[in-house]
Amino acid sequence: MTLHHHGLPLTPEVMLLDLAGKCVCISYATKRDAQVEICLRLMQIIMFDCGEYTYHQQGGTLDKEAYYGWLRPMLRPPHWAVVPDVIGGDVEAQRAMVATWPFRRSRGAPVWHLGLPLSYLIELAHEWPRICFGSSAEFWQVGSPAWKARMHEAFAALKEAGLEPEVHGLRMMAEAGNWPLASVDSVNTARNYKDRDEMPGRMAERQDRVNAPLDFQPARKALPTPAQEDIFA
Repeated sequence: MTLHHHGLPLTPEVMLLDLAGKCVCISYATKRDAQVEICLRLMQIIMFDCGEYTYHQQGGTLDKEAYYGWLRPMLRPPHWAVVPDVIGGDVEAQRAMVATWPFRRSRGAPVWHLGLPLSYLIELAHEWPRICFGSSAEFWQVGSPAWKARMHEAFAALKEAGLEPEVHGLRMMAEAGNWPLASVDSVNTARNYKDRDEMPGRMAERQDRVNAPLDFQPARKALPTPAQEDIFA
């Protein structure tokens, strides 16, 4: 089973009631305090994102100490959070950032960017029960042929090493059915439900029906992305 974390914020705020019981993703970069409080009462599992992707795209710098202070009262099971990363940074930069994580490892997930060496993925998988996969460098475009080939290499490396961390796919909800991803996230519902003239809960339910394969099969080919347009467009 793949858990689908639907990215927030959602407007108008009352529409959060339609997502009650779902898994959601709240980014530190776009958080709204009122929505956080509602989600802590109504949602199933909250994935807290450090917001590095938003800062990278729109400018700004993550204040990691402020992020950790924000997380501290909320980071209780089953909720978890993304460990801050350095988009475009090398392995040493990633290690330095991961070393700042002040909570239990069971409550966090470091990011392995597809553009980083597979050896760093194996290193993380030995140390952390959950890892986020992030798209970067020449693998920035989720679903591209190069991206799919790199995902294949990553899961093959984990399988060869006999490691089975829970893998979360950042921005990978459209690919949930192709890889053994324990969880995925996307802001698709929050951004597009109005354009589809559809309630967000119904749109999220349709996305939630797509589950990952139970295991990585080296010979298995990814499903063509166009076949998923009705679900994720």
